[in-house]
Amino acid sequence: MSIKKEIPNTLTLGNLLAGCFGIYFVMQGHILWASYCIIIALICDFLDGFLARLLHAYSDLGKELDSLADMVSFGVLPTFMLFHLVEASCGTQCSVGLFGFYKPFIVFSLAIFSAYRLAKFNVDTRQSDQFIGVPTPANGIVITALPLILEFQPEFSDYVLNFKGLLIYSVIMSYLLVCELPLMAFKFKTWDWKSNQIKFIFLVFCVAGLIFLKFVALPLLVASYILLSGVLYILNTQKK
Repeated sequence: MSIKKEIPNTLTLGNLLAGCFGIYFVMQGHILWASYCIIIALICDFLDGFLARLLHAYSDLGKELDSLADMVSFGVLPTFMLFHLVEASCGTQCSVGLFGFYKPFIVFSLAIFSAYRLAKFNVDTRQSDQFIGVPTPANGIVITALPLILEFQPEFSDYVLNFKGLLIYSVIMSYLLVCELPLMAFKFKTWDWKSNQIKFIFLVFCVAGLIFLKFVALPLLVASYILLSGVLYILNTQKK
């Protein structure tokens, strides 16, 4: 067994461990700590891919392990966090009307479609230099922002604790995870400006958004990423 090849796998397991701790914190009612766990998982997820490319330490085991870790950290954990927020926001809407009590369980569609999306990614040869459908970490970024907004930017709490809005988000994102929309992948094969100018500009836009809007920027940036990818796809299709 090559130690070099196990370095990215170790980080992948760190991603998984962070997801497990996050689920524990949600069960204890500490949803803010669950957000911190997703941030740690995101860092591990970025570094394992970066080091795998840097060390040329690719392996089928690493690919499968990465999807399993992502399922926990960006599929199951965000779903439980969203369920927690939906229950906190539903009020009387969970006790009246058609299927009132069961409405919060709609958010579990995110876990189901995350699993489908990750399995599809492993067998889809089109996704070597782009994503087909929204990657699960993007969903994790949106949901991890919500408790952070409640804690540090409470003036936006009414937008976060919106029962119908959270349910609608879970349905729309479930679809976007598995739809046939090509999206940019931030995998830099080279660092030259000509090949990556759109990615560089978008990264600068992300930094500016985080500076001025803080955690509120995260859902907006994910939405911008999806819209930008859609526009680029339409423009490229018209060129052909």
